[in-house]
Amino acid sequence: MDNSIFTGCMPALMTPCKADRTPDFDALVRTGQELIDAGMSAVVYCGSMGDWPLLTDVQRMEGVSRLVAAGIPTVVGTGAINSASAVAHAAHAAKVGAQGLMVIPRVLSRGTSAGAQAAHFKAILSAAPDLPAVIYNSPYYGFATRAELFFALRQDHPNLIGFKEFGGAADLRYAAEYITSADDSVTLMVGVDTNVYHGFVNCGATGAITGIGNALPKEVLQLVELCKQAAAGDVTARLKAKELEEALGVLSSFDEGADLVLYYKHLMVLNGNAEYTLHFNETDALSASQKQYVENQYKLFKGWYANWSA
Repeated sequence: MDNSIFTGCMPALMTPCKADRTPDFDALVRTGQELIDAGMSAVVYCGSMGDWPLLTDVQRMEGVSRLVAAGIPTVVGTGAINSASAVAHAAHAAKVGAQGLMVIPRVLSRGTSAGAQAAHFKAILSAAPDLPAVIYNSPYYGFATRAELFFALRQDHPNLIGFKEFGGAADLRYAAEYITSADDSVTLMVGVDTNVYHGFVNCGATGAITGIGNALPKEVLQLVELCKQAAAGDVTARLKAKELEEALGVLSSFDEGADLVLYYKHLMVLNGNAEYTLHFNETDALSASQKQYVENQYKLFKGWYANWSA
């Protein structure tokens, strides 16, 4: 199974809104293409950043279809309230020609049951056996996939080729120590923006899924490249990667919180992308204080980066 789709850096696309708070798929595709043109290897849609719980299945599938039809390499999130919907998204992804799956655990119903999660994962992987897939491990979904379950699934589903870790530094270390280091064909994706250096240098990650990279693609791609060089032993790259990750620290940390989509959409607006102004729920909005804080941090970083990279 070719796992190359999971060896680069890819943004988790947000879903822009029209004035009536329905998805703006034209803007979604335009953003996806701009990010690929900037150097991203693929895009992810619909993960948490894409607001999957706020979209209908039909809307999500249209977004996937539009991205794939535009020639944008696309990894599809399978988050759903029930397994039948998750399976439908996986089957649709395979049908329209997406390049990969991000397999999200079962939520709400029996979410802490390892047996229920195993059945859920197997159903999704079986629905698209020719698509490479990674399990998305996140505390927000209430279930941590451990090595025993991962390798049991992999025995029957060779399209399960890796792990996307969003649990933080300790969970990245666990994934590297007990899962991805056991088999060179298993890939580890960094899934949280605050742990790019740790993931690549200390844990052997081969790719990253980014939130802040939507607004700062050039800078995040440079960070990933420096981390790859550092992992190969480049002393100068190691120092520069640490400097860049530290400077990005506050902006990256929004990726860890409940308001991550609100913050990163606002950064897109600051970049001139007005289609990210609105949210699907009218009451979802940053406070005036939050807006001022993120704007100050964005200005601080941009000024620092201009001098640092000169």
